[in-house]
Amino acid sequence: MGVSYEQQDFANPTETRQFPHGRVDIVRIGGAETGRLTLEPGWRWSNDVRPLGGTELCEAPHFQNHLDGTLRIRMIDGEEFDATRGQVTALPSGHDAWVVGDTPVVVVDWWGASNYART
Repeated sequence: MGVSYEQQDFANPTETRQFPHGRVDIVRIGGAETGRLTLEPGWRWSNDVRPLGGTELCEAPHFQNHLDGTLRIRMIDGEEFDATRGQVTALPSGHDAWVVGDTPVVVVDWWGASNYART
């Protein structure tokens, strides 16, 4: 008996959730969910996702690999920083974020995407 494996592709996600200026593609694999967020220029969490979540700040913690673009993040304490291509971020709940510049932001989120923009 061979070792079994699972394989998924974001080209055929299990689920896609659309919201203004962006979307999240979810794949379910290995008993978990992983998401790829594509955020277009002009996207800001507090403008485009807050109406879906109903909270003042994003309450989903994230563990993300940034594939493209620049995402500016403001934490609940006011600290701001940019996350860019090649970086990995671990964000606790309580933040706002927005796309900086004209390049879409693309991130793979291993933790937090399963509840992102859920209505």
